Order: sequence, then C-alpha cells, then structure tokens
Amino acid sequence: MDKRSVLRAFFRLVNRFIVVPAFKRGLGRIISNFLAGDIMVLGIAGRKTGKIRYTPVSYARIGPRVYCYQGREMKGQWYLNLVANPEVEVLLPSGRFSGHGEEVSDTAEKLQAMRQILKGSGFNSSMYGFDPVAALDEVVRETTRDINVVQIKLDQ
Repeated sequence: MDKRSVLRAFFRLVNRFIVVPAFKRGLGRIISNFLAGDIMVLGIAGRKTGKIRYTPVSYARIGPRVYCYQGREMKGQWYLNLVANPEVEVLLPSGRFSGHGEEVSDTAEKLQAMRQILKGSGFNSSMYGFDPVAALDEVVRETTRDINVVQIKLDQ
C-alpha cells in the first residue's frame, strides 16, 4: 500500500468515527478551527441507494451561500451524489441546515469562492502551490481551473 492510500484510509477512519459524529452532536466548532480549517459536513442522498451519506469538506460562506469544492484528482462520491441529488443537509459549526447544491459556472464567482475556501483551509491553505491571499487572480484561476466548485443555497 503506497503512502497516499494509507493517508486516504486514515482520513476515512477519522472522518467516519470522529469528524462526522462530532458535527452530528453539534460539536462542529471543535473540529472546524484555524488549524484544521473551515470544515462542514454534507449529508447527501446516494445516487444508487438513496441512503444519506455524510462527508466532511472545506467550505467558505459568502453572503447567503456556502461554497465547497471537489478536488482535482478524482470525482468523489459525494460530488457525484450531489450532482444526482442536489438537495442536501448542511452541518456547519453553527448548526444544521437544508439546502440546494449546484456547480458554479460563473468564472468570477468560482474564483472568489475558491480563493475564500483556500484562505480558510488552515494549514492546507497553500496545498495548490500558491498563497491564496497574495496570489494573482490568473494564478488562482489557472491552477484551479479543473476543480469543480459547488454553491449551496441554504433554505431559510
């Protein structure tokens, strides 16, 4: 098993047994912090089973919407499920909400959201090789062009 596979397995266990249960119990403020970054948990119906699956993701809140992204390496199951079933449960550190998710197609909105998500990613903020605070828009846009950004409009 290579190093990447070991790390993925480790984080899968941490997410399943620590992060998701903490958010479900209203303890998201402990998990989402300046070290780990701004984290929320999404509850999304599976596209095949219809069963609700929970996954932690980095996020940014901009106005009335919440944004998250799907990494560049592979399409995560949560993302494919959201595309098939856009009605989601959102567990933020401040509480539970329901909402409707969809991919961001506007390039200016995507750039703003991606920059904000990365700025709030704690120690992982420079994971794509640039400083999200100081990088030029062209650098952020080019480096993250293949990354899907999702906006979630929270129900009020």
